[in-house]
Amino acid sequence: MDRPISSEKQQSQNRKSYLRYGIYAAFLVLTIWGIRQLLTTKIDKKGFLTAIVTRGDIENTITAGGSVVAAFEEQLNSPISTQIQTVYLTPGAEVKKGDKIIELNQSIIKLQYGSVNDKLELRRNNITKLKLEFDKNINDLDYDSQIQALQIAGMEAALQDAKRLEKIGGATTEDVERAQLQLEIARLEKRKLENELAYRKSVVASDRRNLELELQIDEKELSQLGQKLNKTTVSAPRAGVITWVNEAIGQQVNEGDPLVRIANLDRFRIEARCSDRYSEELNVGMNVRVRAGQSRLTGIISAISPAVENNTVQFTIELDEPDAEVLKPSMRVEVFIITDKKEDVLLVKNGAAFRGAEEQYIFQVQGEKAIRKSIRVGLSNRDFVEIESKDFKEGDRLIISDTKNLEHVSEVGL
Repeated sequence: MDRPISSEKQQSQNRKSYLRYGIYAAFLVLTIWGIRQLLTTKIDKKGFLTAIVTRGDIENTITAGGSVVAAFEEQLNSPISTQIQTVYLTPGAEVKKGDKIIELNQSIIKLQYGSVNDKLELRRNNITKLKLEFDKNINDLDYDSQIQALQIAGMEAALQDAKRLEKIGGATTEDVERAQLQLEIARLEKRKLENELAYRKSVVASDRRNLELELQIDEKELSQLGQKLNKTTVSAPRAGVITWVNEAIGQQVNEGDPLVRIANLDRFRIEARCSDRYSEELNVGMNVRVRAGQSRLTGIISAISPAVENNTVQFTIELDEPDAEVLKPSMRVEVFIITDKKEDVLLVKNGAAFRGAEEQYIFQVQGEKAIRKSIRVGLSNRDFVEIESKDFKEGDRLIISDTKNLEHVSEVGL
């Protein structure tokens, strides 16, 4: 049969149940407290950068690197095939107009010059001789024509005399016909002389023109050789700085081989490079900003290289102020290519918190805590980021430093 449980034993069992329930409740409270503590981590304000949301204009830019180069660089080439004899100046030297840089061997060009000069003198003498001969032949033909004219006049008089004698019986009809025939022959011979004279005059004019053209050709050749002879002393055509010079004394150079490059340091341009992933976005005429030391310059893209080398695209920038004092040869500069621009939008200073995604999370400071919020980013550049989300307003404070280690919490204490 069942025994009744004593009151002491019942109280002992109740106490055990209460204790077990208390332990469960304490564990649950501690778990909730721990989770709450995990979700409300506290951070030191000094360890993070914050920025105030403002309103203004923003430009979307592509960052590139560049270097300053002379806007104009002239290359001086060898005028003849010869050897380098003397080098007066080396790269980096500043030059004025007319300063000697290189002296080339002149022996070969001097021989050529002398040979053409002798040929020219001989041609001049031949032209003078031929001119005299042509003038003599023309004059002889002219004299023959005049003599023939006199002979015709005499024959005409003889014919008239024969006709008068025939009328009085002093001459026969045969005498008159003979005189008439001789006169006709003389007239034909005169026409032949006149035709020959006209032909000779036209031929003489043509031959003389040909000789004059040949003389001009020789004179031009001599002039060119004279210019080449003068250019064997390679001098600076304008003031500038020598950027390169062939210093190999005694080396054979061919006509047209480069000898010297001179840069004009009064005006500069920028040779820049950026990643080829932006190649489709680059266009000639795009506006750029250039950061040279503490100075800010503007310009446009004037040329883009079609070739891609080492995963980079090269392009040239023409500056609005190519003569700015801050510009120096080979100076490294930062280039910002402006691809888009917006006015009067919400902005916040760029920082490590913005990782390039259009949609991401960021912490907004509210009193002594920071709340994790979703944010939509628009245009961005090195300095600022556009905020497109309507949940933010001017004057909000955001944490802009890296918060990757806080991705598991929704808010943190400050």
